Amino acid sequence: MTDTRRRVKVYTLNEDRQWDDRGTGHVSSGYVERLKGTSLLVRAESDGSLLLESKINPNTAYQKQQDTLIVWSEAENYDLALSFQEKAGCDEIWEKICQVQGKDPSVDITQDVVDESEEERFDDMSSPGLELPPCELSRLEDLAELVASSLPSPLRREKLALAVENEGYIRKLLELFRVCEDLENREGLHHMYEIIKGIFLLNRTALFEVMFSDECIMDVIGCLEFDPALPQPRRHREFLTKTARFKEVIPISDPELRQKIHQTYRVQYIQDMVLPTPSVFEENMLSTLHSFIFFNKVEIVGMLQDDEKFLTDLFAQLTDEATDDDKRHELVNFLKEFCAFSQTLQPQNRDAFFKTLSNMGILPALEVILGMDDVQVRGAATDIFSYLVEYNPSMVREFVMQESQQNDDDILLINLIIEHMICDTDPELGGAVQLMGLLRTLVDPENMLATANKTEKTEFLSFFYKHCMHVLSAPLLANTTEEKPSKDDFQTSQLLALILELLTFCVEHHTYHIKNYIINKDILRRVLVLTASQHAFLALCALRFMRRIIGLKDEFYNRYIMRNFLFEPVVKAFLNNGSRYNLMNSAIIEMFEYVRVEDVKSLTAHIVENYWKALEDVDYVQTFKGLKLRYEQQRERQDNPKLDSMRSILRNHRFRRDARTLEDEEEMWFNTDEDDLEDGEAVVPPSDKMKAEEDLMEPISKFMERKKLKEPEDKDVLGKSSLTSRQNPSFKLAFSGATKTSLSSPPSSAPLNPGSPGSPGSGARNSPPTTMVTTKGGLVGLVDYPDDDDEDEEDEEDGESKDEPLPPSKKSRLSS
Repeated sequence: MTDTRRRVKVYTLNEDRQWDDRGTGHVSSGYVERLKGTSLLVRAESDGSLLLESKINPNTAYQKQQDTLIVWSEAENYDLALSFQEKAGCDEIWEKICQVQGKDPSVDITQDVVDESEEERFDDMSSPGLELPPCELSRLEDLAELVASSLPSPLRREKLALAVENEGYIRKLLELFRVCEDLENREGLHHMYEIIKGIFLLNRTALFEVMFSDECIMDVIGCLEFDPALPQPRRHREFLTKTARFKEVIPISDPELRQKIHQTYRVQYIQDMVLPTPSVFEENMLSTLHSFIFFNKVEIVGMLQDDEKFLTDLFAQLTDEATDDDKRHELVNFLKEFCAFSQTLQPQNRDAFFKTLSNMGILPALEVILGMDDVQVRGAATDIFSYLVEYNPSMVREFVMQESQQNDDDILLINLIIEHMICDTDPELGGAVQLMGLLRTLVDPENMLATANKTEKTEFLSFFYKHCMHVLSAPLLANTTEEKPSKDDFQTSQLLALILELLTFCVEHHTYHIKNYIINKDILRRVLVLTASQHAFLALCALRFMRRIIGLKDEFYNRYIMRNFLFEPVVKAFLNNGSRYNLMNSAIIEMFEYVRVEDVKSLTAHIVENYWKALEDVDYVQTFKGLKLRYEQQRERQDNPKLDSMRSILRNHRFRRDARTLEDEEEMWFNTDEDDLEDGEAVVPPSDKMKAEEDLMEPISKFMERKKLKEPEDKDVLGKSSLTSRQNPSFKLAFSGATKTSLSSPPSSAPLNPGSPGSPGSGARNSPPTTMVTTKGGLVGLVDYPDDDDEDEEDEEDGESKDEPLPPSKKSRLSS
């Protein structure tokens, strides 16, 4: 049988002054050779691993609290605590500690944590204890001065605490307080405030247990009402006795539990409301008060959790249709408070807590509560639901999948959550934002489990898209039936932005589920209607949704976009934005730039063939001209597959240009045309190598003959493949001459140098970017870029040359 006397929990104090549970095990003491001394050892009850190995140092101050706690500091800012299951085990280990340190086990603290000065050591030897003045009205001032003078010195604090504790001084002081209050002795009451505040700063559990007992706590609060710094006393007792009411929504039969709840509420009130805000130097003096409240809360949750009758009654009344609204309101608030208390528990205890609530039927109860009309009750239910989702989303997912087999879609828990999000009456949609965060957690594949028998991700996402997605997207579909949003007020736009945010998350994480939904329901077309919204944040959300789809580089999505001409609303939004340099302008350009840089061939061809006429005059960025160049290169590769072999021949004969060998006329020719080159195009200079002419002229001449035959056909094709040829009449108007004129200049915040490549004033604007070819003395050669100095850059140019053919305007020089 397990020895429960030695069963303990190990706690450490974290940076936030909260106790972290390090595990449960069994404590023992013994000599450890490695540590050269008697040590405390705690081994985990689960696997026998070592949770704690702490040498009992002669100079460490160990403190015994509440009969079942031993607290001490291992090093600066590292506090430890052992919480015993039984008092007998605590006493046994305490005796061992005192034996090692040579102390009497009757004390509650072995020694002080700070070494005293030589003067204090002399005082300690000369006066073994601190003598308190008699507890009389005439001596209150002396006692207040004694307390104030003892607080700065750790040794004197310890002596004062022992004297107050041993002489039963607190009860005598509180009797004197009642006399002062009856006599309205304001000076005496001010002294009482200073004395009681000083006793709090002594930081002793034994004193707190006396002060927080039922007989004393209200008088202690009374003493703290008479702050000398305030013109009038506070009325804390009046609030606690008349305003604050303890409501037993379910009768608590255990008197110890009821007393613990009262005590914790009042001590929390003292800490938060009554005591003045501690200074930097006083903050650590109240650590025992924090610990007192913490362990009380842990004990309350444990006692309620163990009372099966109490929890059974609670959930039975919550779900009973006969329960009136006021009663149910109180029950929900109690359950919310209960869950909030559970946040003080450590992970292992919290697991057991939520499992208990789940077994009791908390999710069906929440479903009933969320169906009520009372906004406050629904708000409390939402908070409880958030505790459950944050703790264990898989538990919630399993519940909703099971209930879908029995109930209609309308009353499913997740659909109720979605409806409350959609119907949030708050102008700022505070509740909707919270609910959207919970939905995002539930549909996040990252926290879904995979087992040997089943995959939670597959099952839950199939359920969600079948039973819930239509509810989530309903406001979006209802508001985008026309070319512009039906309702464009701020609150509706905020809601649609939240829905789009979740849909964008789904695009990134749900692969084929969301793909099927978007394509089958034509969701992207509906979303792009929102680019016409007067609210920029909503239009940008719609663009972000499309950008995520394009970023997947999925040909299913690309074919869907091209088949339905879904770049049309994007181009419209770009043109309507005019020359303004804003987020809308940048987001749209970035989308097209992504298509160009990633060389998404199908979208590149679709954009140029359908929208080039609308975008050709945009020259403050090179994005659209770059797209056109990509398109032309694709066409040439398709029409002339032998170009690749010719390009490889050209690359084999490349060599670096020496500018000094060029004649002035040729150098001027290079300087004139080189500005129009795009990155990665081949440059052909004069050469003195005869082999180049022999190897190159024949295939190039044959190619140019074929090219001359193709050029009239290409011009006809390009003339037909304009945006206006496939779009409706209303869209033709968007690309009128006036619009093009406004777009030919850069946005106001992005100046363009006159005469720069592609600018309106540039003479070469209408001619395509060309590859430079020249002949000298019948010789043909290749030349690199002037800044092509290292091998890495040369290799990179080689790679690009594979994809970029020589346009006809320069090839003609070769054939001449």
